[in-house]
Formats: sequence, structure tokens, C-alpha cells
Amino acid sequence: MTDAIDRTDPLPLFPLQTVLFPGGLLMLKVFEARYLDLVSRCLRSGQGFGVVCLRQGREVGRGDAPVLFEPVGVHARIDEVDGDQAGILRVRCLGGERFRLEGEPSQQPDGLWQSMIRDVAPDRHRLPAPAMFDTVKALSNAIATLRERGQLPLVEPFRLDDAGWVANRWCELLPIPLSAKQKLMALEDPVVRLSLVDGYLRDKQVVR
Repeated sequence: MTDAIDRTDPLPLFPLQTVLFPGGLLMLKVFEARYLDLVSRCLRSGQGFGVVCLRQGREVGRGDAPVLFEPVGVHARIDEVDGDQAGILRVRCLGGERFRLEGEPSQQPDGLWQSMIRDVAPDRHRLPAPAMFDTVKALSNAIATLRERGQLPLVEPFRLDDAGWVANRWCELLPIPLSAKQKLMALEDPVVRLSLVDGYLRDKQVVR
């Protein structure tokens, strides 16, 4: 399912201790000069950047260990920017499609990371199997509850008839380790991803 699309220019990267999923919402508080410049360039050009999860390195405050990135990241598109506070930008981003890093990322003189990438084809639209209907219903109920509380961290439209979308949203909401989120995000079969999420929910008795 991987669509190998060659790119001639490297993609700027925003390494984080989080996993962005396609269709997901990411709120950033940007204050470092390299990322303020990146946001400004993206706003001028209309282009986005890549979000990659860090495995280790000084970007996450782990001493002098080499910086290591997870091999699969997600394109991010800037949706809104709030610059009311001097020197700080609050940036709302939306997750696009996945990509794989090609070769070793390089760090520019200003500290910004970039890498050549190969895009990954988006999830095919697959209906959740009947055995997954309880998991779909549980997500619908969770969305309704979060909306009532004013704490909904999801972006409409809600695609409850799409196995990949349902799996991704559960992955964002569940308190599972970053490494598990990364592996689920990188899975190329949305039905398998949803099946694994369904198994976790049943093990935890969220779904019966």
C-alpha cells in the first residue's frame, strides 16, 4: 500500500515526543527561533512540515545521546496561528498523510532538521467489520461526552464508517505508550490497526 513518490527537496521536520496521526489535531507552542522561522516560511509558502516522533536525543532532554527519529512521520498543515504573546506562537496543525524518512535526517546551521522522504499512500476506505461495531459505538459515545465537556480534541467531519479513521482517533485518546502509538500509526492496513485497538479495548473492558 506504499505509494513511492519521489521528492526533490528535503522536508523540514518538527521532532516531538508525540505521535501525530493522519486526520489528527496537533496544538504547538512555538518559541524557538528555528521553529518560529519554520512557521513563518510555511505561512508564506502555504506548505507544511513533517512531524516525527523522537526515540532519543537532546531534542527531548536526554543528555548527549544521538538524536534518533522514528522512521515514519506525518505531514502537518498549519490551520491557525495565534501570535498574541510576544515571542510565542500558538499553532494549530492538522495531520495529513504519512511519509517514510529516506536516509539520515540532517540538521541545518539554524538547528532545524530536514530529511528526504517518500510518501506513504493514504489508508483505503474500509468499512469497520460487524465485530468492530461496539468499538465504533464506544468512540461515538466518547465523542459525545467530550463535546459536552468542551474538551473535544478531534477534527470534524467524524468518519465513523471508516476503519482507519476510527482506529486513529482511538489511538489518540487511549493512554498507551508512545512506542505503541507509533507502531499503530505506521501500520499500512487500517483493518488490522482497528482490530488491534478493538482487542486492547476489550482487554481493558472498555468494550465488552
